[in-house]
Amino acid sequence: MTEKTKLEWTELDQRAVDTVRVLAMDAVEKVGNGHPGTAMSLAPAAYLLFQKVMRHNPADPHWAGRDRFVLSAGHSSLTLYIQLYLAGFGLELDDLKSLRTWGSKTPGHPEYRHTPGVETTTGPLGQGVGNAVGMAMAARRERGLLDPETAKGESLFDHNVYVIASDGDIEEGVASEASSLAGHQKLGNLTVIYDANKISIEDNTDIALSEDVAARYAAYGWHVQDVDWTGGGTGYEENVQALYDALEEAKAVTDKPSFIRLHTIIGWPSPGKQNTGKIHGSALGAEEVAATKKVLGWDPEQTFQVADDVIAHTREAVDRGKALEAEWDKGFEAWKAANGERAELLARLQKRELPAGWKDALPSWDADAKGVATRAASGDVLTKLAPELPELWGGSADLAGSNNTTPKGQPSFIPAEYSTKEFSGDEYGRVLHFGIREHAMGAVLNGIALHGLTRPYGGTFLVFSDYMRPSVRLAALMKLPVTYVWTHDSIGLGEDGPTHQPIEHLSALRAIPGLDVVRPGDANETAAAWEAILEHTDRPAGLVLTRQNVPTFPRGTDGFATTENVRKGAYVLLDTDDAEGTPDVVLIGTGSELQIAVEARTKLAEEGVNARVVSMPSREWFDEQDDAYRESVIPADVRARVSVEAGIALSWHDIVGDSGRSVSLEHYGASAAYQTLYDEFGITTEAVVQAAKDSIAAAAQISGPGVPPGRSAAGPVGPADAN
Repeated sequence: MTEKTKLEWTELDQRAVDTVRVLAMDAVEKVGNGHPGTAMSLAPAAYLLFQKVMRHNPADPHWAGRDRFVLSAGHSSLTLYIQLYLAGFGLELDDLKSLRTWGSKTPGHPEYRHTPGVETTTGPLGQGVGNAVGMAMAARRERGLLDPETAKGESLFDHNVYVIASDGDIEEGVASEASSLAGHQKLGNLTVIYDANKISIEDNTDIALSEDVAARYAAYGWHVQDVDWTGGGTGYEENVQALYDALEEAKAVTDKPSFIRLHTIIGWPSPGKQNTGKIHGSALGAEEVAATKKVLGWDPEQTFQVADDVIAHTREAVDRGKALEAEWDKGFEAWKAANGERAELLARLQKRELPAGWKDALPSWDADAKGVATRAASGDVLTKLAPELPELWGGSADLAGSNNTTPKGQPSFIPAEYSTKEFSGDEYGRVLHFGIREHAMGAVLNGIALHGLTRPYGGTFLVFSDYMRPSVRLAALMKLPVTYVWTHDSIGLGEDGPTHQPIEHLSALRAIPGLDVVRPGDANETAAAWEAILEHTDRPAGLVLTRQNVPTFPRGTDGFATTENVRKGAYVLLDTDDAEGTPDVVLIGTGSELQIAVEARTKLAEEGVNARVVSMPSREWFDEQDDAYRESVIPADVRARVSVEAGIALSWHDIVGDSGRSVSLEHYGASAAYQTLYDEFGITTEAVVQAAKDSIAAAAQISGPGVPPGRSAAGPVGPADAN
């Protein structure tokens, strides 16, 4: 137990808290929809964090020494927006008045890059908890890179991550997975305030939630405290001092994450709708707003009322923040003078630049008909890059040996006492072990990337990308440079059968705006794909890799192209025998099926058909190219086109066009050796040859100008994207 400090809480502070409640009511009432109740009852807690507890500088929301705040209960966006307004982060009263309207800085849920002071996009419940776990992990890794020798709590790079979570967050599986991992990792820099108000959209949570949540978090290995403003149901007193004491004690516990269960009454002090589902997700109504303002001693005829002395008081946070950063800067200058190489590393990481000569470490492979699996090639890339790129770190959801996500000779990121014979390390290691928690892995990776300095990756089987999809979508929405290593990418994984064989996944992932899906066709394409992925800093990428060996093609000889154009998403791997001529048909392959297209070209040539083989590892990258390049790869006048990929053809129709054919798999797989499955399901050289002939015949029946391959919109779109 820490020695308690008396909290300075004045009448002006209390009026500021009541101002929060009034603004929350008025903002939702004006737009006619939203979530006022939690913002009202959590007003003292949020105000306490932003005005009394957290270290931040509203004048510099990106200050490296700041604490991080995550509103996992993103539906209650006003809980955050009003604090950003009061503290001077750049929001003004008009922004609150334009809540949830077109072009405003105050969208329905907080959006990263859109509103200053918002550290992550939240709304899908539980994601924020996972993001915060990732931020806390990233803070520890970064400290290990920059200042590992300094005592705990004394480094410039020590800071805390605070979360406000709701009953909905606690119920979501992603939060449970992430919280379990946080306890195991002993993240003492993480504090979650759980708003236990027992109300969700369907009113009282007794209908769906009966467990002892605090006991669950204690079992996870968290430091757990209870703060009960309801007096066990006997009354209501917003004991801010008790919450402050709990936060101070949480800060002092450095070997466990902290969980504070705060018992509140949602919508307090609304006389008619407090403690009901009606105040959770809808406007109070004019009559109830007026009644609540009367309870607070406010004029019910006034709206968006903020007293001059209140805003002057809360905006003192700007001067405090500037002073904190100025003091931090003094220490930072001393640290830079004493740590030249680390200071250079920090400057590079802050700009997300790659070091000179890093590409020289990339491996290459000689031509080999037996070849290697692209998952194995990816593992070699990670091993070779590890010494060059300390910012690159990651691991697997308990599939390290299968995903090849462990760079050789690198320590694990784990409390030292949890080291095993297979994996040893310490708190500053770089190999991540997510356990069988794919959903949490996605959210944690986002949090690591949001923290700002490092480049995370996480691996699992492609079929289990389904578990990660909400987090992947949010990574795309936030433009985060997260890399997913998705292996065992097709029926090529063989005997495990249809439950583990992804069929629709490539097309489903390609449907996510802003996600690069990259399926390299051999080892050298895999290295080139990693190169391109790491050079992108504004988007996530899914690297889709084979379990089985695939041939390693010659490069720059025997008619085969080099890998220099892999970054363009598609390129001519092998042209017709008459390179100056127009091909009769274009064969387009990805991943393990690229070899089938190459074999089909040879067969077609024996029959006098000139085929061009195009490798298309990434539709997204190809869609970004200019028309001239796209025409040089797939000419509009060549209507005969065939795609070959061991998945559904949904994402190929606009590429193959009006006369094209797709050799694909439109049903689930089976349990058998992968060679058997390819033969039985007709993903063969013979099938591609026949599809090419059919396509040529179909193209001959159509006249008129040619049709260029379709192009999908690249990247997320919307007002928030302007930032």
